[in-house]
Amino acid sequence: NLVKILFRFYSDILEQETVETLWAETVDVEMGYFRIDSIPFYVPVVATDDIVLAEYDHEHHMLIYKETVMPSGNSIVWVVIVDEETDIDEIRAVFYSLGCDSESLSDRYYSMEVKAATNYLQIKDKLNELRSEGVIDYAEPHLSAEHQY
Repeated sequence: NLVKILFRFYSDILEQETVETLWAETVDVEMGYFRIDSIPFYVPVVATDDIVLAEYDHEHHMLIYKETVMPSGNSIVWVVIVDEETDIDEIRAVFYSLGCDSESLSDRYYSMEVKAATNYLQIKDKLNELRSEGVIDYAEPHLSAEHQY
């Protein structure tokens, strides 16, 4: 029941036009509604569990993202390990213990999901602590209304 959806956007991080595909679960094929099932590495406009509208594009032979129709309340945080002595899996484990799943793209960069019900202040405090220690840097490309304080 999983499909891939293509996202096209300008990435401020990569400073170029970018594409990324995310896995999604079909919610209503006739309406073109799909639930995002991947943690985005670069896409700044969606989070896991968002319901999106996507349409099939015959030129690209795949579904193309059009808009978010129902936000999940989840947020996405991108984390880069700046201290070369730090193991990415140790940092990911710290946030996993706080309720955040993540996917790594390399040994220095990962994307983290913050569920809507998670206390983001606790996550933000830990992010800021690790940033001030010179261990990580991070960006908040997609903060839901539940996590904007």
